[in-house]
Amino acid sequence: TNGVSEIHIESGLLARAASVIGETFSPSRIHIVSDSTVAPLYLEQLEQQFTLPVTHTVIPAGEEHKRLSTVEGIYHDLLASGMTRKDLIIALGGGVVGDITGFAAATFLRGVSLCQIPTTLLAQVDSSVGGKTGVDLPEGKNLVGAFYQPRLVLIDPNVLASLPDSTFADGMAEVIKYGCIADAALFDKLEQGQVIDHLEETICRCVLCKKHFVEEDTNDKGRRMILNFGHTFGHAVEACSGYTVPHGCGVAIGMAIIARAAARRGICTDDTCAQILALLRQYGLPTETDFCRDALADAARADKKIAGGALHLIVPERIGCCRIETVPAADIPAWLADGGIV
Repeated sequence: TNGVSEIHIESGLLARAASVIGETFSPSRIHIVSDSTVAPLYLEQLEQQFTLPVTHTVIPAGEEHKRLSTVEGIYHDLLASGMTRKDLIIALGGGVVGDITGFAAATFLRGVSLCQIPTTLLAQVDSSVGGKTGVDLPEGKNLVGAFYQPRLVLIDPNVLASLPDSTFADGMAEVIKYGCIADAALFDKLEQGQVIDHLEETICRCVLCKKHFVEEDTNDKGRRMILNFGHTFGHAVEACSGYTVPHGCGVAIGMAIIARAAARRGICTDDTCAQILALLRQYGLPTETDFCRDALADAARADKKIAGGALHLIVPERIGCCRIETVPAADIPAWLADGGIV
């Protein structure tokens, strides 16, 4: 399937991860990368399942550690463990762990097999699928990276029970995004509050949606860009906050800004805009920011997604349908103004 991963979604999957991994890979050793939040919860449970040698790296939790020096530390551990190209690296954690570990796997010995075991809602519905890996530079997020598909993604909704409410809400922003861009029925279920009780089905819908966009466009040059709904201004909010605003909250604010701008410009109805804003608030997500138009415009223009002086904004036409609007960088302040940013 165009290098796109095999994905398993099942409650209780973590407890039998080793047997599923054994059906896909035959390494002589395994190295697990996790972080200081997730490792105490799940690392031992995963390691104990294997009979072959297993080593691990535990990186400090947080976006501020998503940088090349962290990757270099992982390389040293991989070498010390005697990892070869035919072995297996497992990412056990949220989006940051997945991005860093994916990049390490893509580049160590020019590519070692990778298995993603995402442990946050955001990583399960979004960042573990699609093969985008990378780290941040002082100048901006995800500026160094590679497209590198994990051969296997193991998603266990049960691990979400250990998430703090705020982290869960952060992941809900990406779930709401899928409803907005491609799945009106999911949006409907979200409005009715049915999603939390049916997490396995919800995650499945999001993953299938993402897989569909990614398979059409593995290197993010065309239709896949629709997955960036809310992300251009969301990343700008994150950058302005020095990354103290978490990704999902940034995306929620970005979706709110672009929905208001779309309604102002007659691209969607006022009702569609109101529905999007109400749904974000229903799940405890922000729809406003105190950052000013100039600061957000500068941050958006610095984003890596600008090609030839233009930005691709993903704009809602109606619930479940968005389009790509190519906007000259000079017009960004006007879009922000229409999005309610002063």
